[in-house]
Amino acid sequence: MKKILSQMDQTSRNDFITYGMVIGAFAVISILQALGILSSQIGGLLVPLCVYSIMAVSLNLVVGILGELSIGHAGFMCLGAFASAFFTKCVGDGMPSMLRFVIAILIGGLIAGVFGFLIGIPVFRLNGDYLAIVTLAFGEIIKNVMNSLYVGRDANGFHFSLSSANDMGMDALNGEMLINGPQGITGTPRNSTFLIGILILLLSLFVILNLIHSRQGRAIMSVRDNHIAAESVGINITKYKLMAFTVSAVIAGFAGALYAHNLSSLAATSARFGYNMSIMFLVFVVLGGIGSSRGAIIAAVVLTLIPELLRPIASFRMLLYSIILIVMMIVNWSPASRAFMEKHKLNRFLFKFKKSAGKGGK
Repeated sequence: MKKILSQMDQTSRNDFITYGMVIGAFAVISILQALGILSSQIGGLLVPLCVYSIMAVSLNLVVGILGELSIGHAGFMCLGAFASAFFTKCVGDGMPSMLRFVIAILIGGLIAGVFGFLIGIPVFRLNGDYLAIVTLAFGEIIKNVMNSLYVGRDANGFHFSLSSANDMGMDALNGEMLINGPQGITGTPRNSTFLIGILILLLSLFVILNLIHSRQGRAIMSVRDNHIAAESVGINITKYKLMAFTVSAVIAGFAGALYAHNLSSLAATSARFGYNMSIMFLVFVVLGGIGSSRGAIIAAVVLTLIPELLRPIASFRMLLYSIILIVMMIVNWSPASRAFMEKHKLNRFLFKFKKSAGKGGK
């Protein structure tokens, strides 16, 4: 193994270590599950850990590689979740469950990517932190629309309403409610597994790391480092910003589809798709090291597991969690992270996140 690593260049070595870390974690956890050592509490967190890791890797492409601030990434996750669950409910048992699940994941990514592209077209023609403002508004709009949306189906086709189920004109006896306002979508089959989550995470890493090392990736990073210099040598700034943001939205849609098929009831609540969730993903990226996909995954796993592992000592749980946050910030702090924080004035966002976590938000 050492000989193989020594023959690789630094970039390939780092990518190899990242893939190996994910595969190694999957192997260890699978062995613990087979031996019955893994507790049911940790077993229930395996799919959410994959979802959060995918979201962290996705957001890192925008924050770390593109250098833009997005604080509404949970909105794309919400779109992917509802689009995939809606497809699954519509199809029902009309096709094999695994094929249906794969198509649902692709649809979730596609819908999220389309919205990411549409949002990016006007925003990336402007300079400044407009993306943060727009994505924040987008996340809240999507959440509120999903809470107001009623969709049903009967012999006459689909019926929609944004006010009440009674306004749809659907046959109440023979019809089926697909999306029921604040109650969301119920009865989605739980097709998500730890193996599928790991495969989607590896696919996300493969796409993002290959994009970073490609010609397009170097153009994206040049825009991040100095957009004036990049534009002066003929790089289309809007094009490459839009490319990175759309890819990130697609991967967030995949995570949303995985998340939706791990729940029996999907509702667009603030706890699942709200502002604090988007800030949590941003914290994963910042504490993992700006621009580091491997660090984002590690931060997502550690910061998700620690509050659950500390539950037996409830009196000191959030105190220890805060200390661990500070230690991670000190140990993994980098000039890139500091520059990004100062550029976008992120201190107030992290303070608000820690404050909400201290009140039990985590």
